[in-house]
Amino acid sequence: MKAQRVLVAGGAGYIGSHAAKALHREGREPIVFDNLSTGHADSVKWGPLVEGDIRDAEAVRAAIREYKPDAVMHFAAKIEVGESEAKPLMYYDNNVAGVLNLVRVMMEEGVDKFVFSSTCAIYGDPEKLPLTEDQPKRPVSVYGRSKLMAEQILESVSKANGLKFTALRYFNAAGADLDAETGERHDPETHLIPNAIGAAIGRGGPMKFFGDDYPTRDGSCERDYIHVSDLADAHILAADKLMQGEQKLQLNLGTGQGRTVLEVLKAVETATGRKVPYEIAPRRAGDAIALYADTTLSREKLGWTPKVSDIDTIVSSAWAFHRKTWGVE
Repeated sequence: MKAQRVLVAGGAGYIGSHAAKALHREGREPIVFDNLSTGHADSVKWGPLVEGDIRDAEAVRAAIREYKPDAVMHFAAKIEVGESEAKPLMYYDNNVAGVLNLVRVMMEEGVDKFVFSSTCAIYGDPEKLPLTEDQPKRPVSVYGRSKLMAEQILESVSKANGLKFTALRYFNAAGADLDAETGERHDPETHLIPNAIGAAIGRGGPMKFFGDDYPTRDGSCERDYIHVSDLADAHILAADKLMQGEQKLQLNLGTGQGRTVLEVLKAVETATGRKVPYEIAPRRAGDAIALYADTTLSREKLGWTPKVSDIDTIVSSAWAFHRKTWGVE
């Protein structure tokens, strides 16, 4: 029996490279399709790399015809909220038009199974916590709106043309591969844990965190951190469900537990054995007080539960990767 083959769009990036490794570990064949605008060629270790852009129909078509994938996983989005507000045309072009182009070519070439990286940003400010999938979708950023538009496109194509898809709504992806083979390397880096580690070891000076006057247990805002390897496992389960005939799933991926910024900084201090110097800045517009997931549906539909998403494992895995990457003694 032929091994399942998956085209991993954006597979040279942070989450995509973890998904490629997970596919390889499970005996599947990842084919990485990436324009390397933010990804890294040296993160492609578990299958071939095809350089191309999801907005280029002929590049997508050539990859599909050459490798004949059974399914496509999408990790090729622009993801920075602040950048999305400054450059909305770039975000709508990549995150909406890119998905539209990718799915159009898939359907023309007879590939009808699609696992899409979505985000909890589609909900906007929550009406209640934990966040369930049926809550109103009122995104407050261009990034969130671009992801919601993409989900709406997938729903329409599913209804009209038979696309089978799963949209996985991530909360805060964090951590690194437990073997320290791949991890987070954004430039510039905007995520809390790598910035806190960098501050702890003296790379770039004190980190900023935004707002210490939130109505939380310590005044800093609260988020649901999910280990990137647990996210990768969920993508494989989602692809398997589509192979088994599932038509449409839209699911939260988180732990159901919030951690405050200060709690994360304490975990970084424990892992590194160093203090994290920081400066408190004013709150950022659009930052919610707290966001964490209700994961009932992902457990029921995928049989998925996070295995390595306790905050200490998340932080220690990130520290091991950055220590290796940065050559820290």
